[in-house]
Amino acid sequence: MTKSTHFEGLPSRDQILAFIQSSNDPAGKREIAREFGLRGHEKIALKALLKDMTDEGLIDMAPGRAFHKMGGVPKVTVLKIVAIDGNQPVAIPEHWEAEGIPAPKIRVIETKGKRNSALGIGDRILARTEERGNGWAAHVMKKLAKGSEQILGVVEGGENGRFWLKSVDKKSRFDTQIGDVGDAKAGELVLAELTGNAHKKSARVTQVLGDPFAPKSFSLIAIHKFGIPFEMPETVEREAERVRELPVTDDHREDLRHLPIIAIDPRDARDFDDAIWATPNADTGGFDAIVAIADVSYYVRPGSALDHEASKRGNSVYFPDLVVPMLPHALSSDKCSLRAGEDRAVLACHLAIGKTGQVTSWRFTRAVARIAANIPYPDAQAAIDGTMENPLLETALKPLWACWRLLAKARDKRGPLELNLPEKRITLDEQGRV
Repeated sequence: MTKSTHFEGLPSRDQILAFIQSSNDPAGKREIAREFGLRGHEKIALKALLKDMTDEGLIDMAPGRAFHKMGGVPKVTVLKIVAIDGNQPVAIPEHWEAEGIPAPKIRVIETKGKRNSALGIGDRILARTEERGNGWAAHVMKKLAKGSEQILGVVEGGENGRFWLKSVDKKSRFDTQIGDVGDAKAGELVLAELTGNAHKKSARVTQVLGDPFAPKSFSLIAIHKFGIPFEMPETVEREAERVRELPVTDDHREDLRHLPIIAIDPRDARDFDDAIWATPNADTGGFDAIVAIADVSYYVRPGSALDHEASKRGNSVYFPDLVVPMLPHALSSDKCSLRAGEDRAVLACHLAIGKTGQVTSWRFTRAVARIAANIPYPDAQAAIDGTMENPLLETALKPLWACWRLLAKARDKRGPLELNLPEKRITLDEQGRV
């Protein structure tokens, strides 16, 4: 549903869009207010209207806090050269966040007195853009330092001191000559940086990874073959470091730190997303229970750099020997991981379970919890079976198992399909072999 933020004297959405598209200069809130003669409370209302338009997907914000039409290109932005059409470079925006809309191909116009033909694939430019006909054109303002284009491959050759890089990507039909082989030797798997222009490219080895058939190399090859984003942008890392300092205890959060809430996970779990607690309810003959999950939304706000990066990745990717997280480690392995003895922001679901095992009511709260323990599944079961001691046996584990038995009894009455299938696991030895 479209929001209706509007005040007398405030321009309409169509008027703002028309101004943003027609302005020769970047149009931020100040420029829009000046164009429509807004003052005082009208500027405050304009800020709310621009936020509504951003939330509705009508406009987006470019670096420098200037706006542009969603699916359009900022007036001044950083472009990356992706092709050479004849003598004319073709570029795309370096950062493109419009979901479902492909990045536009932008013709880079040669500026009189300058030789833009020297631009090569992979070059980065600061450019002023404009719509021309059904497409876009860009005028170079400044050539920027070239971003590192990395390629994973195997070093070949060595005769006459010449080496070639054979990409692990089967789609790559050509080998690249290595200009700087460093300490790499023929047959080794390396990470290299591509340099040069479209007509003559060379590679510079930046990291030697060793034997391409070593078990540890398979994860890296898969990462590069399928284009899994492996490096986290610095802006995202900085934002994660900043938001991790947000306080989790305030008047708006329910305090659950007095409850022995525990997280039960596989022994090799790399992060802890959820935790549970239950206690008998003498009045109903059932149980009161809580399921708490890490409140990631407290740290990752809509429209933030973290939000855009997480949306681009979609999920974390787990390999036997490493994980490529959706969020920086400052969040995924720390603040958004429910580790024992540390205060954590959580979303808590409070469940009332009747004496027949039916969930009779529920409510959701934002809360702060301090996990009593991270317990592996086998250890939790061993404590219940009496073969292992655990200080939380009476206060946490036994009530949880009793609650589970009640729920399981109700579940059995419903006659659900039960599949008891073995879980497939990949286990590595100290050398990384399966």
